[in-house]
Amino acid sequence: MKDYKPDFVSLPNGERLAYRRGGTGGETVLLIHGNMSSSVHWQTTMERLESRWTVFAPDMRGFGDSTYQAPFDSLKDLALDMGLFCDALGISRCRVVGWSTGGGVALELAAERPALVEKAALLDSVPPTGYPMFKKDAAGKPTGVSLKTKEDVAADPVQVIPALTALAKGDRAVMGAIWKALIYNLRLPDSGDYEEYISATLKQRNLVDLDYALLTFNMTGEPSLAAPGSGRLAAVQCPVTVFHGEKDLVVPLAWGQETARLLGGRARLVTFPGCGHSPITDAPELFFEALEEALS
Repeated sequence: MKDYKPDFVSLPNGERLAYRRGGTGGETVLLIHGNMSSSVHWQTTMERLESRWTVFAPDMRGFGDSTYQAPFDSLKDLALDMGLFCDALGISRCRVVGWSTGGGVALELAAERPALVEKAALLDSVPPTGYPMFKKDAAGKPTGVSLKTKEDVAADPVQVIPALTALAKGDRAVMGAIWKALIYNLRLPDSGDYEEYISATLKQRNLVDLDYALLTFNMTGEPSLAAPGSGRLAAVQCPVTVFHGEKDLVVPLAWGQETARLLGGRARLVTFPGCGHSPITDAPELFFEALEEALS
């Protein structure tokens, strides 16, 4: 994997975002990472795209080498950061790719800044109805009762506290076990790349904010278990390609199908057989070819 050294840009809201850049020609592509990751996880994609496009991969607020000056409550907050990032670097038009949580941020950015986002590609993305989280019983099983507050999220004994503890301790073994169980369960990256990915993951400082933002993310016109609908999905006017691994354990394929349905005629669904939450790792050539087609 090619190593792209980070640059930094200061935003008017006081945050300083780290970013990686590749390529110097063609249209601009903005890569938005997911939860428990950073721009480091995009480096193989950057290497593939940089011969045709100018590619930017920022670390979102509280991830990687970016600052975390202020807490946030929504994916829209992170999308506003992405808009300021583009302004600061003179990017007036781009094609946006969002992985997992980054897909939700990409949708919010497309709704907020339609003149900026020419096309969007969502890779195993959180759906526009959000990522549900439920209270747990004494055995640690979901009860069907939705979490509601940020305090509820912080106290979750199964999905949140183990990851928070691993982040606080810099525990590579626990974080690696999480990734191997859920994201790299089908195929591991090359050993050197894998170690770099885990190091990048352990830099996250915003997990409770981010999980709460996912819980309450809802761009539809109907309420979810945790949040009213904002109706902002109707403001997404650009073409959207919805990529999804058929064996995704984190965001089930049915959620990707629902995302495409909710977007209607603006969306095209592309599924990857034999892939989980990281088609970049599970079938890189298949993913890169499909991505280049979607961006062209």
